[in-house]
Amino acid sequence: MSSRIAVVTGASAGIGATTARALATAGWKCVLIARRRDLLEQLADEIGGIAEPCDLLDRNAVTALGTRLVEEHGSIGMLVNNAGALSRGTFVEIELDELERIMRLNYLSGVWLTHTLLPALLRAAEEGDSHVVNVASIGGTIAFPAATAYSASKHAQVAFSRSLRAALRPKGVRVHTIMPGFVVTDGFPHPRFWETRLGRRFVVGPERVAREILAAVEKGKDEVVVPRFPYGLAPVSQALFPTLTARVMAFDSYRKDSRSR
Repeated sequence: MSSRIAVVTGASAGIGATTARALATAGWKCVLIARRRDLLEQLADEIGGIAEPCDLLDRNAVTALGTRLVEEHGSIGMLVNNAGALSRGTFVEIELDELERIMRLNYLSGVWLTHTLLPALLRAAEEGDSHVVNVASIGGTIAFPAATAYSASKHAQVAFSRSLRAALRPKGVRVHTIMPGFVVTDGFPHPRFWETRLGRRFVVGPERVAREILAAVEKGKDEVVVPRFPYGLAPVSQALFPTLTARVMAFDSYRKDSRSR
């Protein structure tokens, strides 16, 4: 069995699809996971991958798919936990069902799939190379009050990624945490500021994130902020000036009536 199998979630569009294309160019056979069968099959035909439609909100469906992938491939050299969605609203505005949905998709789906694929990831490590890539967000290092569910899910994802790194490094599986800032994709519209001449300097496309993912894997980088400036300042600000940062983040740019990521 070849360990050059890469499993990519959220692969029907945006960062996931772009990353799958980049991985295929680099010689990986990509297993593409998302809900939209038509888009997955189009991409699979384009890059010679495998379309595996799945509802990532359903734990049983995720674990069943993961179990089958382990049986079919034996060795899986990379898992890219990329699936995610934006949710806007403060804690007093958001419905609990929506909060749970976002936690399941942005955080728990990656936990479920990583746990189920672990035997195949460990086998790849024995063969020489194994990676888990968690595509989180800079929102996982700084609190966005007007995007409560999204920010909480990304904080959980970053914490999971860091703890997973410590647990799997001795076993030869490298864990990489990618934390993009604002990225231009269909599913993540931006606040109007980011359309200004100044704001556009801080917005990147999915191609940039895909390049950073491949570079992190190739160079063994544990955590990558994309782009480093200005977003690399966010966790420092949160740690050193929590009160000031909370006041700044309370700005209404993530409200439901604005265009935000």
